[in-house]
Amino acid sequence: MVLYRPSAAGAALAIIALVLTATPAAAAPLAVPVEAAPAATVAPPPDVLDALRRDLGLTREQAITRLGNEERARRLQPRLRAQLKDRYAGSWVNQEGRLVVATTDAASTTTVTAAGAQAKVVGRSLAALTSVKSALDTAAEKASGQKVPVWFVDEQANAVVVQALDAAAGAAFVAASGVDRAAVRVETIAERPVTFQNLRGGDAYYIAGGSRCSIGFPVTQGSTQGFVTAGHCGTPGLTTTGPGGQSQGTFQGSSFPGNDYSWVAVNSQWVARPAVNAYGTEQVPVFGSAEAPAGSAVCRSGSTTHWHCGVIEQRNVSVTYSQGTVTEVVRTNVCAEPGDSGGPFISGYQAQGVTSGGSGNCSAGGTTFFQPVNEILNAYGLTLSTVNTQCAGHPNHHFNDLTAHQGSFGMLIPDPGIYGFTSAGAGTHTACMDGPGTARMRLSLEKYSCCGPFGTPIWSEVATTGTGTTVKTLSTSQAAGTYRWVVSVSDTYVVPTTPIGEYYFLGTTSPA
Repeated sequence: MVLYRPSAAGAALAIIALVLTATPAAAAPLAVPVEAAPAATVAPPPDVLDALRRDLGLTREQAITRLGNEERARRLQPRLRAQLKDRYAGSWVNQEGRLVVATTDAASTTTVTAAGAQAKVVGRSLAALTSVKSALDTAAEKASGQKVPVWFVDEQANAVVVQALDAAAGAAFVAASGVDRAAVRVETIAERPVTFQNLRGGDAYYIAGGSRCSIGFPVTQGSTQGFVTAGHCGTPGLTTTGPGGQSQGTFQGSSFPGNDYSWVAVNSQWVARPAVNAYGTEQVPVFGSAEAPAGSAVCRSGSTTHWHCGVIEQRNVSVTYSQGTVTEVVRTNVCAEPGDSGGPFISGYQAQGVTSGGSGNCSAGGTTFFQPVNEILNAYGLTLSTVNTQCAGHPNHHFNDLTAHQGSFGMLIPDPGIYGFTSAGAGTHTACMDGPGTARMRLSLEKYSCCGPFGTPIWSEVATTGTGTTVKTLSTSQAAGTYRWVVSVSDTYVVPTTPIGEYYFLGTTSPA
């Protein structure tokens, strides 16, 4: 996302906004993105675990296991889809995050199970279901009104689902499309989806000095930095400002309805950052944009309701708002509210999309749709900003801006995510720290003891790296106790000319 270059300690990332985006049914197929994260499973950020525990009712161990299974599913899914070809009927992950692959050919189940996934034999291929949905998309272009707001391919049910305000409207919509009625299930719903946009003031970013949205993922186009967001937030030529009224950028491209995506190029006062604001003590780094299967856990950030998680329910969904129909979005059970439009959806460390619209709220729960990010990148020739660090494969990532922490050398700066942690037994503590090549940094492990004058805590350094500008690694065996990782920054630090280098990245692991 886009981060305003801080001038004072503690400056925070600009918040991402919620915008509605959609992809045309005839859009060219996207190439399977290469997952930028290392093959080895890494521990998720603490804020992700906390939100999954709160929103999905998982224990910490269940959340870690599920995310690890989903990471493997993301790598396995494209391979099995390519192998099954026209026999492929869709895929999703179960509640444990394990991949389930549907096929129309019983003989293909051996291929699926041998690869490590669960197989399910069904009657219709994904291509056949997608064809049915495309016919409904065409029918929607000729229809008026909003009595049939949502339709999608339900891969788990091996059917196309049409959600209508009343059964008669749903049946008429299906009949007008001319599709095989046996392949469609009509459901009635009471809620009418709306776009999430708020005209009131807030943080995030403002469009032409008025309405508010949230920034999506940071991107570049050549040497130009910017961010993707929802199409309904603004049209080309409109200007944006930051939370404090700072001049920020200009909409370069926008499409809504039909599509609901846009991108904003920012001025030199702003820096594109490969991170998502989790509204906790840390930022969540972005490693790539590998597509998560249906059923995967996913989290959303927005300027109104902040950080919430849920699961991906269906992909390739069409939804009708009052402004028109948007196709090929993704349906989730993550809540959102006005002002969250354009905000990022992320699964693990992989970018998924930007918030479009939905129904409900974060008090009672609801449904939210997001526009897949890879389509936006392809539409405008953009490159997603991702973390480039030699420590990316190390567990327990902590990703923070370094320019907000400049000070005299020896000034101890605890990593914001780990002010202190307790190891119940003896063991080895390891860490890897990466940062700008022009920064003179030192990484240390400190142990807590009590107490100094007036009961102040005492932290004593028990291990440290040398001072220098290269990647720092540290491994030290220690007894049970309470510890913290500390980064020291030299006053010789010079702000790099390449904005992506202004962060430091710390991966740590310690005994339980």
